[in-house]
Amino acid sequence: MVEAISKFNLPFVSLADVEEFEKTPIEKWVPFQNVYEAFCTAVDQYAEKPALIALPPGDPMGDGKVITYRELLAKVNQTANLFISAGLKKGETVTYLIPLCPQAYFTMLGAETVGTVNAVNPLLEPKHILGIAEAANATIIIATGRALSPELWEKAAYVIERMPNLKAVYVLGGGAECDGRKIFPYDEMIAKQDASTINGPRNDSPDDIVGYYHTGGTTGVPKLAPHTNRMQLSQVAISGFGLGYSDADCLLAGLPMFHISGSIVVGLVPMLNGATLVLASPQGFRDPQVIGNYWRLVEKYGITVLGGVPTMMSALLNIPVGDADISTLRAGLTGGSAAPIEVLKAISDLSKVPMLEGYGMTEVTSFTTMQPQNGEARFGSVGLRLPFVDIEAAHIDESGTIERFAEPDEIGEIIMKGGCVMPGYVQSAYNQSAFTKDGWFRSGDLGRIDAEGYIWLTGRAKDIIIRSGHNIDPSIIEEALHEHPAVELAAAIGRPDTYAGEIPVAYVQLNPGATSTPEELKDFARERIPERAANPADLTIIDAMPLTGVGKIFKPALRHDAAVKVFSAELEPLRASGAVIAVSVDNHPVHGSVATISVTGGDKTTLGEQIAAKLGPYTLRHEVVWLD
Repeated sequence: MVEAISKFNLPFVSLADVEEFEKTPIEKWVPFQNVYEAFCTAVDQYAEKPALIALPPGDPMGDGKVITYRELLAKVNQTANLFISAGLKKGETVTYLIPLCPQAYFTMLGAETVGTVNAVNPLLEPKHILGIAEAANATIIIATGRALSPELWEKAAYVIERMPNLKAVYVLGGGAECDGRKIFPYDEMIAKQDASTINGPRNDSPDDIVGYYHTGGTTGVPKLAPHTNRMQLSQVAISGFGLGYSDADCLLAGLPMFHISGSIVVGLVPMLNGATLVLASPQGFRDPQVIGNYWRLVEKYGITVLGGVPTMMSALLNIPVGDADISTLRAGLTGGSAAPIEVLKAISDLSKVPMLEGYGMTEVTSFTTMQPQNGEARFGSVGLRLPFVDIEAAHIDESGTIERFAEPDEIGEIIMKGGCVMPGYVQSAYNQSAFTKDGWFRSGDLGRIDAEGYIWLTGRAKDIIIRSGHNIDPSIIEEALHEHPAVELAAAIGRPDTYAGEIPVAYVQLNPGATSTPEELKDFARERIPERAANPADLTIIDAMPLTGVGKIFKPALRHDAAVKVFSAELEPLRASGAVIAVSVDNHPVHGSVATISVTGGDKTTLGEQIAAKLGPYTLRHEVVWLD
């Protein structure tokens, strides 16, 4: 066993510090072959220190249940042995559908050690959960029982009924649904297992696959990114250095475990650096009680890092610090999607710590860039590359060949190489477009790298609004709207247009209690948007912005809504014939998005020609479905 884990809370001012850190090989910084070995070393160092503090559901200010590092290792060993006793073999998968709770950590670490873990968003529709579990080749399911959540159990039951080859199902809070043959109560079963060691084969090799993470959003064809021991261990040093983690840290864990934000960024990485994780709620930061008590929780537990996705930061701006002592905070961090500059400035002012932005993806395990904690806060940048990761902006042709790397401050597609990059998607059909010919991972994000190494994202390649051949960065519109005091969240997307291809439109969620009108907000934005072509042609105020499971704004839903409005308006004159015409837009595995025109009544030949004439000029594909 290695004697000690390296300390990564080192000065980080400029790219020179990154390069200095890289002079020591990563194998010296993280001298482990696998995650379990690294975890056992952390336990040796911090045996009686709290690893997890689980707050009582519904009462975030109540006394939490403390689980020490030693106790956590015992639970991990028991969970791994339970999976082995059920017949799990290396290379087989444990899919779990449970919320943020200690058992999620037992499952993640236990499954990673003896098989492959596959955490799935339990809020997805049942058929999507089934698709992911099947794609992962799950042989064991961990689910939430009926007593804890009838809705989540019904989803799990849907999956279980359609996967007859499952070896076992373990239910959190299980009761009558446990049949004693295939379905068992989770806590009762792990209590029977050996806690002292793991009694079976382990994923000991650095290149053993330990996790499958779904990257396909909330709908669509499953796309699984594999994680290896090497990938996750590399992040102990990469993100550990970027965030300056040490055993002095205490983090409020409220991001979901089915995403790298919760499992790796504020999960595995700080834990292997000796930090304490305070589990906010089974709903995490989606629990309004947690957000409402956030600053008081910082004071109670001495939280050191203010972290979350941009939408959460916007929500915190509406929560006064009051008399809470938040002086333990040493840094703020956000990522997952581009953060509005005005939000970063405001949360920095409120928290009294610099709100730094980082950048990473599921496919590269965690963060690959970070604003330097001890350097100048450059709002709008995602910072410098982190150690042991190569990042470039590049011009890439249609065959995936790099034509050339971009010059400083020239926009190109952001590409990455390093030990933290996945070997390739489980579904190999995705890999040709995911990598360049010579093996760089293609992020799909556009950005520029300045002369000092700072990386500035200029938009998701598919998010770029192309108006008559003119590229419009949606962040130009979003930043302008976020300056308005009534705006909590803003998103700009391209609406289909027969002349320009796309024209920009915006969606806005107002701050609680605030009032405004679309015309007022459009006028406000027009005064601040530097290019006329980017002025939003339309603006819609909505009650709640559509979000992904990890709190990112889900722009596909907005694009679909905008397209439905346009196509419905185009087809409105045809309803005079008496036909009932409905429009929906959904994801499509080949075409990206397709509009479905459902028609009841009317003459099929005439209506078919009229619909084709109306919708044919749009680039968005459509299909007509006749319902009678």
